Amino acid sequence: MGATAPAAKKEVSHNLVGQRLGKKGRDTRDRIIAATERLLAEPGDTPLSLSAVAREASLGMTTLYLYFSDLTELLLVVLEPLMASAEQGYVEILRKRWDDETLAEHCNRFVVEYYGFWKRHSRILHLRNSLADAYDERMREHRIRVTFPVTRLLIFQMDADPNAPRTQAATMATVLLTGLERMVTIMTDVHFATLGVQDAEAHIRNLLGSEAKLLEFGIRDCRAAARAD
Repeated sequence: MGATAPAAKKEVSHNLVGQRLGKKGRDTRDRIIAATERLLAEPGDTPLSLSAVAREASLGMTTLYLYFSDLTELLLVVLEPLMASAEQGYVEILRKRWDDETLAEHCNRFVVEYYGFWKRHSRILHLRNSLADAYDERMREHRIRVTFPVTRLLIFQMDADPNAPRTQAATMATVLLTGLERMVTIMTDVHFATLGVQDAEAHIRNLLGSEAKLLEFGIRDCRAAARAD
């Protein structure tokens, strides 16, 4: 399956009151985004708010609202390049068909890369999912939209047509990816190590190994079904 380049970063020409952005305006907007990224990089699970971002950026709330109407809008801007970076990680791994002989190895690599991406960006990904679960429609749409390319590539690995709806492969890919995301969500929770597991790192390796085996079984099953058709 041919690669699709990540979407280009959207250029913003005006603020929210319609004023054209000059150098000062662009610099201020970038300060807000950079402040958000710094706060998200901090350990822990302290709730993120626009007021916290304004303080970090040394700006007043009135100024911040010239550029972002709410927290969701700001987070979506931060998420855009972050999700594009997944192309050089777990997404790229899926683009070339995995040979049957090395399927287990590739499944393990994909699962480990997927977990690694979540571990590096767990704060904002957990926040996105929390907002989506709280019926934030823009975050729900984002969460669903970014899974489509990965689901289609998993279907491709199953030797099925990614454009065909409601096939066995499409169902299998959806279930496997949903399960993997749920598992890494738990493993990257800040409280995971306090859940009574004696060796958290070993437990994570075992869980990832099990996820890789499930992925391998699912792909092999769908490939066998494709050959039988």
